[in-house]
Amino acid sequence: MAKRGGFPGGMPGNMNNLMKQAQKMQKQMEETTKQLEEMEVTGSAGGGVVEVTLSGKKEVTKVSIKEEAVDPDDVEMLEDLVMAATNEALRKMEEISSESMSRITGGLGGLGGGFPF
Repeated sequence: MAKRGGFPGGMPGNMNNLMKQAQKMQKQMEETTKQLEEMEVTGSAGGGVVEVTLSGKKEVTKVSIKEEAVDPDDVEMLEDLVMAATNEALRKMEEISSESMSRITGGLGGLGGGFPF
């Protein structure tokens, strides 16, 4: 008569190893998330006349606009430069975040999604 519950062939031991690996991965992800949140990246536009710095939490922490970028007759260009610099900084942060998480997950698809960075 077969035992109820349990797995033949030692599966509970393998399950324990899997759980330990998952816990280790979770701890690494938490540490990486904390490190990412403490980072800052800067995006620039117009040859560096506009720079936008973001925190790892994707919050703007600094905007730098050089005087030559300010033309009262062309406010749209300045707006475009600010937008371009912000988007560049966001792309950089996303790239760093994705790289960091894929190192932990070993490139497994679907893991690491939904994190606040």
